[in-house]
Amino acid sequence: MADVFTKAKRSQVMARIRSRGNIRTELAMVAMLRANRIWGWRRHVRITGRPDFVFREPRVALFVDGCFWHSCTRCHLKPADNREFWRKKLGANRKRDRNVNRALRAKGWTVLRIWEHEMRNSKRVLKKLLAALGQEPRSWGADA
Repeated sequence: MADVFTKAKRSQVMARIRSRGNIRTELAMVAMLRANRIWGWRRHVRITGRPDFVFREPRVALFVDGCFWHSCTRCHLKPADNREFWRKKLGANRKRDRNVNRALRAKGWTVLRIWEHEMRNSKRVLKKLLAALGQEPRSWGADA
């Protein structure tokens, strides 16, 4: 089906659509943090890069990156249509991620990026997070 708008008008319409964030994976992380009694985090803190979760005291910025939007090398699928647009768009996202990491580290922050597909293995995610927070890994078992 042909588009009813001109290319310029479609671009203008699409530019006005604002993202609501990566809600599903962020809420899964919230549930994981609460279930494992990890406290001290905040969301929507206005620091460089707008991390999904911020632990102010140990200065850890946690990003939960969607595999598509951040071009995960393990499970990223390249769109078949409009390839040049997506190549530029996703390349710019990767570049921004690197710049954000660099800027936060220069300010003394530890940056932790968790891929969307990693959320399936909560023990591994928790182990990475606890290491970044400088806490001892917890034992998971009957007493957990």
